[in-house]
Amino acid sequence: MKVITVLGLTGSGKTTVIEGIISELKKRGYTVGSIKQIHNENFKMDTEGKNTWRHRQAGADTVTARSHQETDILYPGELPIYEVLSHYSEDFVIMEGVRDAVVPEIITCKEEELPVISPLTIAISGRYANNKDKEYKGLPVINGTLENKHLVDLIISKTPVLMPDIDPKCCSKCGYDCRTFLSKLLKEEVKQDDCVLRKGGISLRINGDEIPMVPFVENILKNEILGVVKELKGYKNNSNIEIKFLSD
Repeated sequence: MKVITVLGLTGSGKTTVIEGIISELKKRGYTVGSIKQIHNENFKMDTEGKNTWRHRQAGADTVTARSHQETDILYPGELPIYEVLSHYSEDFVIMEGVRDAVVPEIITCKEEELPVISPLTIAISGRYANNKDKEYKGLPVINGTLENKHLVDLIISKTPVLMPDIDPKCCSKCGYDCRTFLSKLLKEEVKQDDCVLRKGGISLRINGDEIPMVPFVENILKNEILGVVKELKGYKNNSNIEIKFLSD
């Protein structure tokens, strides 16, 4: 799964850019998910006095509103973005206003403003593109409406498979924190396979989704499994070991 985020202030053209990206990706046959960050601290989908609100007030931890038109699962509070993304399985997820994920960024701003870029920025778009500038500080300026095919070409070519965001104290085996690693990956100074989490000797999948592990946890799990398996008849060195089970 590949994930990008579109960042910019209100009125800078974020949603218009995202609409163009989603529609073009769909035309090309990709599955697409989206996430919208709501910055209004008082915003909530539930309505006081409604039945779902009453469920929550009674103590329900997770509440679902299910109808013929849609199904909405309501969690209390703001979930960590990687937990939100764990519910997605699309080819691409396009996020609006999400800043706490290690993903490539597209920056939007108004015509009279200067883009606020970061090492993860891959393009400038939104209303700023109306200035007809083709480049800003070495980054392409792409009109998200008139040039959405070009923008999607860039997204497909530059966006890696979703990377983790591991605390550097737990990992940094590659020599970088995850955000710095991605910035270097976007500059083609490293390869995604240089991330030790992608070339470890053990992988963990839950319901088909691979769970990233820092080397410390990976080594513990690997050593515990090998400690048992080595005593079993049929074990050979350098074997490919597969274990599957249903959790209680």
